[in-house]
Amino acid sequence: MILCCGEALIDMIAEPTVSGAHGFVPHSGGAIFNTAIALGRLGAPVGVLTGLSSDMFGQQLADALKASHVDTTHVIASDRPTTLAFVQMQDGHASYSFVDENTAGRILQPEDMPTQLPAVSALYLGGISLACEPCADAYATLLDRHGTNCAVMLDPNIRSSFIKDQTRYRARLNRMIAQSDIVKVSDEDLDWIIPGPESHAEKVPLLLQAGPSVVILTRGSQGATGYLTNGVETTVPVNQVQVVDTVGAGDTFNAGVLAELNKAGHLTKPGLRALTANTLRAALALGADVAAVTVARAGANPPWAHEL
Repeated sequence: MILCCGEALIDMIAEPTVSGAHGFVPHSGGAIFNTAIALGRLGAPVGVLTGLSSDMFGQQLADALKASHVDTTHVIASDRPTTLAFVQMQDGHASYSFVDENTAGRILQPEDMPTQLPAVSALYLGGISLACEPCADAYATLLDRHGTNCAVMLDPNIRSSFIKDQTRYRARLNRMIAQSDIVKVSDEDLDWIIPGPESHAEKVPLLLQAGPSVVILTRGSQGATGYLTNGVETTVPVNQVQVVDTVGAGDTFNAGVLAELNKAGHLTKPGLRALTANTLRAALALGADVAAVTVARAGANPPWAHEL
């Protein structure tokens, strides 16, 4: 099973009401939640490790996970509130304002992390959970405990507004990168992780030297490129569709990559070290396919396998 570890929250999205004014409608979301949902809909064996509230929004999130066949065995329940992200859309792009103090997801502690994961073969981590403490330290502890036995994909999805102590964040992120087998970054993420005037082609080998077997670089409309430690690289283009909005696009892309690698039997540490360009390209291509469906409809609404 692929265990997605990180935030599940409610996106409060502005929509017109019957009076004509805008109200906020609760939609299930969060980067890690979205990837778990997408994996479940693609038919991959998937579970989620997150903090869920007992409030009405926590129940909404739990119901959505079950509806998409996501295992919730490792959910950590509490009576703390659910994180709310108020979303404003402009030209198809989202900006966020978060209500995240003392929430069920954020207040996870290292001691809350499981000491055994007998049914888990791969871990997926990332999102704002890696920036918000104390849960960031909790997920780093999880990786310390299980990163040697599980294949690991990391998508830092860096949002600088969440980073209160940059030195501390960088130290934790660098350690997690070194423990990961796949690191997926946007071009903006890469420039934040490795500052300087060097080109992306010069920065990617530095990221590979840190420990991953695979680096995936996404560049918006220019597509995605996968890099292997042997110098091989492969690029897939973006599928041309009518974009409604970009909410959940990267999360769904990650699910496609993980689902294809798992289906091909390569979502293991040895399998990823021995990855070929063709296998990597197939994974990137499925990621692009599912992301294209997501951006063609409103919100983070990943496709089911039969929709491809």
